[in-house]
Amino acid sequence: MLAIEGKKVAVLMDNGFEQSEFFEPYQALKEAGATVTIISKEKKVKGWDHTNWGKEVEADVLLEAANPNDYDALLLPGGVMNPDKLRDNPKAVEFVRHFLEEWKPVAAICHGPWTLIETGLLRGRKMTSYSSIKTDLKNAGVEWVDEEVVVDQGLVTSRKPADIPAFNKKMIEEIREGKHNKKGNMRAIV
Repeated sequence: MLAIEGKKVAVLMDNGFEQSEFFEPYQALKEAGATVTIISKEKKVKGWDHTNWGKEVEADVLLEAANPNDYDALLLPGGVMNPDKLRDNPKAVEFVRHFLEEWKPVAAICHGPWTLIETGLLRGRKMTSYSSIKTDLKNAGVEWVDEEVVVDQGLVTSRKPADIPAFNKKMIEEIREGKHNKKGNMRAIV
């Protein structure tokens, strides 16, 4: 049996997702045995390949029809445009909020944590990200650290594409473990 066979993982993304931060984790999840579903507000979304537009990816499920209860875990690829669009979409924020409230595994890389901030549920968590959003995370009550990969009760974060191998490994470990019990005092930001 593969590491996470039978687990259902949602990948929420919009135009401008960083290609390597989607394709490499996506492939790792598939190879580990997960069923991976791409969710977006549009049927097709275009990637960003470092400095230029990249490949187009077709969504499996439109965000309007997506039910977070159908998934065991969530992957949020980075890119600057992608999470910026997602955090401005109330339906996307509600979809993401479900995973944090239910303590389901969430993996977010680079700028991906921007969307998590909008849920108001990060206070007291330990995370990393691309350095340019460090202050945003700190203002959301996060203990921000500059490390390759950080795991906090099923929440997996990494800084940049160079961290993808460590990110993938920890993401799969956390999905294998499943839901985490709430530890400490996670409070909404008021």
